[in-house]
Amino acid sequence: MATPLTLIRGDGIGPEIADATMTVLAAAETDFDIDEQIGGVTALEKVGTPLPEETVDSFRRTNLALKGPLTTPVGKGFRSINVQLRREFDLYANLRPARTIMPGGRFEDVDIVLVRENTEGLYIGHETLIAVAGDPKAVAQSVAVVTRHACERAIRFAFDYAATHGRRKVTVCHKANILKAVSGLFLEVGQKIAEEYEGRVEMDDVIIDACAMKMVIDPSQFDVVVTTNMFGDILSDLMAGLVGGLGMAPGANIGESAALFEAVHGSAPDIAGQGIANPTALILAACMMLDYLEDQNTADRIRVALSQTVNDDGIRTRDLKGNASTEEFAKAVCNRLS
Repeated sequence: MATPLTLIRGDGIGPEIADATMTVLAAAETDFDIDEQIGGVTALEKVGTPLPEETVDSFRRTNLALKGPLTTPVGKGFRSINVQLRREFDLYANLRPARTIMPGGRFEDVDIVLVRENTEGLYIGHETLIAVAGDPKAVAQSVAVVTRHACERAIRFAFDYAATHGRRKVTVCHKANILKAVSGLFLEVGQKIAEEYEGRVEMDDVIIDACAMKMVIDPSQFDVVVTTNMFGDILSDLMAGLVGGLGMAPGANIGESAALFEAVHGSAPDIAGQGIANPTALILAACMMLDYLEDQNTADRIRVALSQTVNDDGIRTRDLKGNASTEEFAKAVCNRLS
């Protein structure tokens, strides 16, 4: 039977890279029953809300979604739809791999997996503006919320991932020296869970600022990294920079019964409609989706075809210093799959 899938093409370059990705999935002979829905600015303009109930209902029915980038207004307007979806479906683990595809960068053979707690911290959105002396925004206050339950399941996800994928070490990244409550709890839980995996998976811990420095000096120090929501957001983009940028960075948001796979870069409205966007991140996100569905053979076939396209055929989009269009790149990957 075809696998039910909610497809959200997204804003900006989203429809273009989604088309390219679906072309590649078709060439790999995957079988999905696709329910296409909308979100973000596209939905706001069409139906007056950035997250239509129809989109939520579709995801609730399929429990599986593939999503292009959605625009989030900066400093005003609606809150992030990505954050809303993660919280609505309790997608507590954000899985972000960074793996070298193109040689010749500053580092060779980067292979780091980041697990980010996805539902709490500062992103929970408990914010207040306090008026003072006629200034309605004299004081801005944001509260981070971290629970033992959320720490336990995210950290356990990281250790389980390491154990089942032949990884040697989990690094717990924190700021417990300063944020003794919220980061201290995360570190404490990490140390406790590590005891259960002793002899199978090593554990160490590192303060967030030192972690960022160490990553850009020698990323081979890291294997699996687990951290809280905002720290993970920042570190995952840093990791993407080690392997060529956000155009090469897929992401998965995984819960107990549902999963959403996405390109983690922005909607890039400045190049939307020009046919020059790099679809690699969303193609790799689709590969992660196939892994989740236990179709690793197809996922690996696509990854190999993509690597051959970039490295052996030299077919690359502009951000990779090539001149292929989005469609040309996708067709080249399809040719490698045939």
